[in-house]
Amino acid sequence: MRTPAHILLIEDDVASRELILYLLGAFGYPTTAAADGVAGLAAIRHDPPDLVICDIQLPLLDGREIARRVKAEAALRTIPLIAVTASAMVGERQSVLAAGFDAYIAKPITPETFVAEIEAFLPAAQRAARAR
Repeated sequence: MRTPAHILLIEDDVASRELILYLLGAFGYPTTAAADGVAGLAAIRHDPPDLVICDIQLPLLDGREIARRVKAEAALRTIPLIAVTASAMVGERQSVLAAGFDAYIAKPITPETFVAEIEAFLPAAQRAARAR
C-alpha cells in the first residue's frame, strides 16, 4: 500500500501558497504550510517532511539560509529541497543550487506539470496513487 509523501510548503505569498496547496491536495499529498522561514525551519525540525518546497525570498529567514541549515543537519540533509521562486536574476539557479537546494522551479508555476516536477524527487512508494 502506498503512503503518499508528506510535503512541507514554505511560502509567504498567499496566492502562491493556496495554489500549491490546492494542487498537491488534489493529487493526494498531505501538505502543511509555513508562511515564513523561521516557522518553516521549525516545522522541518519538529516533524521532518518527506520533501520541502520553499520560496527563496521569505520573511524572517530566507530560503537559502533554510537550505544551508537543513543540509548541515545529519538527520535532515537527505530531505529533498525544491526552490520555487519568482526571482529571475542572472545566476539565480546556480546560487539556489549552491545553497543546498536539489531543484529550482521558476514562478509562475505551470499547474499542469507542477506536481509531476515535484514527484520526480520522490521514491515511487511515496508518490500518490492516482489515475494518470
